[in-house]
Amino acid sequence: MQFPIQKTDREWQAQLAAQDTEPPAYQVTRHAATERPFTGKYTQHWAAGRYHCICCGAPLFVSDTKFDAGCGWPSFYQALPGAITEQADHSHAMVRVETLCSQCGAHLGHVFPDGPNPTGLRYCMNSAALAFTDTATPE
Repeated sequence: MQFPIQKTDREWQAQLAAQDTEPPAYQVTRHAATERPFTGKYTQHWAAGRYHCICCGAPLFVSDTKFDAGCGWPSFYQALPGAITEQADHSHAMVRVETLCSQCGAHLGHVFPDGPNPTGLRYCMNSAALAFTDTATPE
């Protein structure tokens, strides 16, 4: 799958290191790893603002769509239009829908059909794949 923003693994590693991201950010975003539940910095983060891709800065979610799913990862019931690309994930003897940043292809997490209204979806994201800007911060 091709994405508008392309970089080598070495370039992604250098960029994430320069941003002083969480330790699992590279493995999560570029190799589809998953951070341990209840360990991410955005699991219990409830400030008003936007969540962006840690790799390319593309806006992904607004805080109004975040909810406590009790699963240990930040969860949202709706992504911003065009922000997420979905693909089948058959890893770990499961069938899931993987979510990727539509701009750079970063692995973000998975989407499940067990969320609240109005969408019935649960975008279960890795905190290490996200950056946050509050509503007082200019974009």
